Amino acid sequence: MSIILFFLEFLMIAYFVHHLSPFLIQFSNGFGIRYYGLSYALGFFFLWLGMRWQRKHGLLELSTRQIDDLVFWIALGGVMIGGRLGYCLLYDFFHTVREPWFVFQIWKGGMSSHGGILGVLIVLFWASRKWKVPFFHIADAAVWLAPVGIFFGRLANFVNGELWGRPTTLPWGVIFPDAPMINGQAVPRHPSQLYEALLEGVVLFGILTYLRFRKKSAGSVSIGFLFSYSLLRILGECFREPDLHIGYYFGFVTQGQILSLFTLALSFVLLYLKKRKILSGSKRSLACKS
Repeated sequence: MSIILFFLEFLMIAYFVHHLSPFLIQFSNGFGIRYYGLSYALGFFFLWLGMRWQRKHGLLELSTRQIDDLVFWIALGGVMIGGRLGYCLLYDFFHTVREPWFVFQIWKGGMSSHGGILGVLIVLFWASRKWKVPFFHIADAAVWLAPVGIFFGRLANFVNGELWGRPTTLPWGVIFPDAPMINGQAVPRHPSQLYEALLEGVVLFGILTYLRFRKKSAGSVSIGFLFSYSLLRILGECFREPDLHIGYYFGFVTQGQILSLFTLALSFVLLYLKKRKILSGSKRSLACKS
């Protein structure tokens, strides 16, 4: 019994010190296959796989060629360009103004999920106009898989030891060596990346799956994603340390929470457009040829 008590006490005082490598395979110093890049690849792969599956089961009226093109443009124009520009303009604006080429220095990191969301919505709107398919028809199919990519991305954030949480005394706290010290000491912090992986990945996917297959109302997944993601992100940010060069607004609000208020408002804008049938269009019958 004393051994068991000692072991339990040890678990309560021994915090995990983060020393994980960001590389799955490292070929040389600073070069190799990173978990972060792999998370994007997995996200896009499951998006492609999920949209193919929805087409097969009659949930998506796009050809296989259109699905391939859409996933490509979502990856490039929506996530990569939108996410990168979003970070540069929303989180590092003055640095970007001083050094505009910083936008292209993607190896230095910096992606904004809110910028990526806006970029994806623009791509989906463009595709709906190009193929004369109702916006919500293709948006619901694509957005349903978004939490999968977010889940992998948050796990990669944890492996990278970035976007760490606020200090905590909870037994599952993690010591991130790169995080700011408190009174000259490295302190345990919330593994907020894992919290957000759970909230924005697992929980959000469960909500969207219910809306996709139980509600079956056009726009419910797209609007539900923006609404639910915003609330879950605001909740997750309560445990996350804000960016050092930004800090808190009003002493307690983070940049991510403010941006989530905008995506929350955007969900009501889409709801209004749905009610007015502005984005409905006229769904045409597609041949669905490969």
